[in-house]
Parts: sequence; C-alpha cells; structure tokens
Amino acid sequence: MTLNGTPVSIYNDLGLEPAINSSGKMTALGGSVLGREVTDAMAAAGREHVVIADLMVQAGRWIADVVGAEDACVSSGASSGVAIAVASIIAGTDKSLIQGLPGRVGRPFEIVIQKGHAVDFGAPITQMIALGGGAAVEVGSVNRVEPSDIAGAIGPNTAALMFVQSHHTVHKGMVSLAETIRVAKEHGIPVILDAAAEDDLTKWATSGADIVVFSGGKAIGGPTSGIVCGSAELMTAARAQYSGIARPMKVGKEQVMGLIAALKVFTAVDADAAAGTAQRARMQGLASQLASHPGIEAVVEQDDAGREIYRTVFTVRPESGTTAPRIAAALAASHPPMYLRDNKAAAGQLALDPRPLSAEEEKLLLARLDEILLEAAGA
Repeated sequence: MTLNGTPVSIYNDLGLEPAINSSGKMTALGGSVLGREVTDAMAAAGREHVVIADLMVQAGRWIADVVGAEDACVSSGASSGVAIAVASIIAGTDKSLIQGLPGRVGRPFEIVIQKGHAVDFGAPITQMIALGGGAAVEVGSVNRVEPSDIAGAIGPNTAALMFVQSHHTVHKGMVSLAETIRVAKEHGIPVILDAAAEDDLTKWATSGADIVVFSGGKAIGGPTSGIVCGSAELMTAARAQYSGIARPMKVGKEQVMGLIAALKVFTAVDADAAAGTAQRARMQGLASQLASHPGIEAVVEQDDAGREIYRTVFTVRPESGTTAPRIAAALAASHPPMYLRDNKAAAGQLALDPRPLSAEEEKLLLARLDEILLEAAGA
C-alpha cells in the first residue's frame, strides 16, 4: 500500500517497519507472506460462524486426501503438532488420561530420539515432547547414532520413536527414517515424523511413519498453522487432545480455511524442478555480484536437508575488512531492517534465501550489502 507515493505498512501504526527477509520462511520473521487466495479465504471464514468440531473433522479429511494420509488434524503450528502427536499416542481418546497430561497417566511416555535430532527451532523439541506428556530419551552421539542405540533404548515405558526431518538436524551419522521405522516395527511401537518445513507432502505422509507433522506457514505458504496426519484412529485421538493440552494451542476457523486455500494453491502445479532451475540462475547472479568484493567468496548451494531450494552462500574473509556477524548486524540495523540466513555466521558464512524476496526487495538488499562491503573495504 502507498500513500502519496510513499510505501505504507500496517505495522507503521505500531512504530515498526516491515522487514526484508532473505533468511527463509522463518517463524521469527512471520513465516510466509500470504497470497490473495489465502487472505480472501481467511477473511470470508471470519465473517461466518461454523461448528468448530465439525470443521476440524471435515478439514482433516480434505487435507488427508491432498497429502495422501488416512486422516489429518489441523494444529496451530508444527511445534504444537509434535505435542499433540505425543499426547495422542500416550492418551488416545480416553478423556481422563487426556486431562491428566502432561503428568504421568500410567501409560508408556518415553519418546526415543536421536541426539542429533534433539534440535532447538526457537524452542527445544524436547520441550514440545514434554508438553504432550512425554519424556525425551536421547540416544547415540550428536554426530553418530546406530540402529542398536535406538533399539537399546526401547523399554516398557517407550511410547514412540521420534524422527526429525529438518535443516536444523545433524545429517551425517544419523539413522535414516526407513531404518528408524524398521526398528520401531520390530518392537511394535509407532514413529512420529516431524517434517515441518518439507515441501513434498505426499512423500513424507506415505513414508511409513505413524504420525507426520507439517508446518502450514512454511513451504505450504499458509497462515501460522500446522498439519498432523496419520491413521484415522490416531487422528481421532489428535482432535481429542483439544479438550486437554491442545486447548491453549487451538486453531481458529480463519487459520483452518486459510491453510486449505494455501494447500489448493500449493498443490495446483508441481513446479519444484522449474523453481529450482530459476533459483539456481538467480542465486548465481547474486553470487557473482557479491564475489566482486574483496575478501568475499560466494557459491550457490542446495538446502542441507535436500529440498529443491538453492541459496547464495558467501564466506567473509579477513581481507573484506569486516566479519559475517558484523554484516548481519548492520543489515538488521538498516531501514528497513534486512535479514540473511545467519546460522553459520560464527563460522564466517551468510546465505541469501530467494524464496521470501520480491524483485524490489532483492535490489534493496543487494544495494545495502554493496554499501556495507564497500565501507568495510575502505576502512
């Protein structure tokens, strides 16, 4: 929106500037920018009443058809989805057990998770497990886990195995999902798969895991929301948790319908390959521009978790006259504030994620980066 040719944001009323985001679809920066189809659906949903229990059932069935699961349950996010998944396995549909969580309710409660998967995505996944009434049992080492480590941790109190498919996790030396499922089946226990930011929904929903959790606000491009999917029995249990620990995590009719609208857009065209090709070319141009500065080495790399996402990754050498953390801090202090992917800044690396950037934002970001690097080189 503009006023007399000047950009105006709804956040200006609070004294805030909208951020330029080249970090990715991050919760800290508001997840996704919503398309018109999504915001229209949310506005329309907000103008009418509906029986929420019926909406949750029907929405779950519709989503399940899309992702290839037997049934699904909408959550307020992937993190709440993990808590709901754990609670569903522990308490099922027994209301006395549901309302006894997250305390011990006389059912198996231990959730075995590889040490390299016990990540913090803004909060520890182990805490989400605890909110659902579970207790995380971390196995192996942060850089190496064997199937025998998982099997050895399974006992009478084991409720499930947890696998985290994420760029946050350690990818070297971990036990694969297929092997995790094999071990679980040998012991007759379920597997919870956290695939929050993944974009191939059907691949993960049909992977053999008993419960799969997605974020609605990441790859799907929906509002802050989540999807829990699996068998009809487990999803009935998932919805039942809204009379217990999921009550403060409840999702509104606007989020449910916004998520459905986003899924319609997301699944309309399978454009992964084309998007990847376009991203590589776009990111190569950015890499060349950045590499023209002294002390900057830039390459194009695919996402650590194997998704069809390509980013410009640049290493800041001493010859540049600055450091990666200083560049990130200078961008964040700019007007408007700008954010790169800075999880490896301490090691001298920053990355640009193309997905959230409009063409105009990309120009502003690169211009500001050029200013920062030229100032540093002349200092």
